[in-house]
Amino acid sequence: MLAEKLKGFRTGKTVILGLTRGGVMAAHEVARALKVPWDALVVKKIGAPGNEELAIGAVGPDKVVVWDEGLYQRLGVDEENKKRLLTLKSQEREEKEKFFRQGKKALDLKGKTVILVDDGIATGATTEAGIVWIKSQNPQKVILAVPVAPPDAVEKLKPLVDDLICLQVEPDFWAVGQFYDEFSQVSDEEVIKFLKDFEEVSK
Repeated sequence: MLAEKLKGFRTGKTVILGLTRGGVMAAHEVARALKVPWDALVVKKIGAPGNEELAIGAVGPDKVVVWDEGLYQRLGVDEENKKRLLTLKSQEREEKEKFFRQGKKALDLKGKTVILVDDGIATGATTEAGIVWIKSQNPQKVILAVPVAPPDAVEKLKPLVDDLICLQVEPDFWAVGQFYDEFSQVSDEEVIKFLKDFEEVSK
């Protein structure tokens, strides 16, 4: 369904990026349907101290970072803790990217129409970090495409991209997994397999 909505954006300069890890499965399917190059974009959520699942920020390639200023201030996270968490998550992100890439070069995004795909948006922190990094690579256009997201996330992210495609904007939203019949965690090994499978199909 997402691929169908994105057909109008397919050109000779279209590439797809899937946010790791969950977005890789969605990106893989969309890229196969549109027959365009794709890659994984590794972004790490920066969780609140004592609550890893609550994102106070996120870090992308080249140490691009976004913070949820209102949230970390409400939680009382000081600058020292922010710096410590950023260093830790930046290292984790770099190691994970090396593992996923297996020596393969990243796609050149300059002058391209870049479609950023995820399996859904909750807080939007990792998505925003991904968008900020993509825009630093001088693409021609940035499209955000997701199956589902809450209204506040759509409102927050829409001004940051040229187009936002969301199949279902859901007010009663508590987790991405509630909209899937099957939502098992994507493993690192699966990410690598998806990337290799697509390379073989594309040859």
